[in-house]
Amino acid sequence: MTAGSRTAGRVGLVVAALVLAPGARAQTPPADDGNPFMNMLRYGGTTKPPEAPASTEDVAYCPVPEIAEGGSAIQSQGGGGVRSQIAIAQVSRSCTPGPGGTILVRVGVQGRALLGPGGSPGRFDAPVTVSIKRGTEIVTRRTQRAAATIPPGQASGTFTVVEDGLSVPAAYATEFDIEVGLGGAATKPARAPRRKPAAPPAEQPG
Repeated sequence: MTAGSRTAGRVGLVVAALVLAPGARAQTPPADDGNPFMNMLRYGGTTKPPEAPASTEDVAYCPVPEIAEGGSAIQSQGGGGVRSQIAIAQVSRSCTPGPGGTILVRVGVQGRALLGPGGSPGRFDAPVTVSIKRGTEIVTRRTQRAAATIPPGQASGTFTVVEDGLSVPAAYATEFDIEVGLGGAATKPARAPRRKPAAPPAEQPG
């Protein structure tokens, strides 16, 4: 199974898992040309511009984003149950040539906030982290806070995040991965300060 098929399966599971609150319905994304989210990512606006001649500098390698393990959804618990859930619904990307052989990556993330049995309308936010990786090495990573508003009488709300200008070095132009997840970047635990060895006791004069 390829990385692309695994990613498609994960995103499909996330979308299927969004049926959390009564009245919430899964929606099938419209075709690319009629999807404002996709148009914003690709063209910088909500509508598709007139067709232009094909570029001679198209990037051959632009991997499908993967959902970070454990980063597809965040739930808020309370009152013995789920109050709300924020989940990734759709991820897309585009790659363009940069200076000196680098690759400039643009990643768009669309998600949804859903009310649980104990939740109430309002604003719901969560950090969205986009990473460019080469194996286990983090090439670049950015985190920004996404917010979705659920108005009174509604059971869900959506958010959109776009990260632009993620630079991939020329040496990694054909061997990098894109990873997206809810939650902040992992941090290494702080090291305990080293204790200096105790000085030997001073010799007493004989």
